[in-house]
Amino acid sequence: MQTEALLKVVQDVLDERKGHNITVLDVRGKTSVTDYMILATGTSDRHINAMADYISEKVKENGQKPLGQEGGIGADWVLLDLGDVIVHLMTDQARAFYQLEKLWSVEQKAEALEALQD
Repeated sequence: MQTEALLKVVQDVLDERKGHNITVLDVRGKTSVTDYMILATGTSDRHINAMADYISEKVKENGQKPLGQEGGIGADWVLLDLGDVIVHLMTDQARAFYQLEKLWSVEQKAEALEALQD
């Protein structure tokens, strides 16, 4: 499955399953681990796990096997590794605490500061 198609499948499932604040981060050039990270907020640990299960099912239906999953029942963060796409499903509290969007945008801010100094 092409990366863009995989992104679309994951975004559609998250939208259908009421994921909140869905964000796609393009991390190409920042890490060799993956190309994209998708972050979404769930209302509870059950909601997060259900979204992860639905994403896994849909990806399998489209011929790709998830590489792994971290977190589970009782966890406030579930990570689903789909290869070129990594999905982070989090509670509001975990998302506010870890601030992954801010972490992965550090390089862009540094480049902007350098441009201002020139």
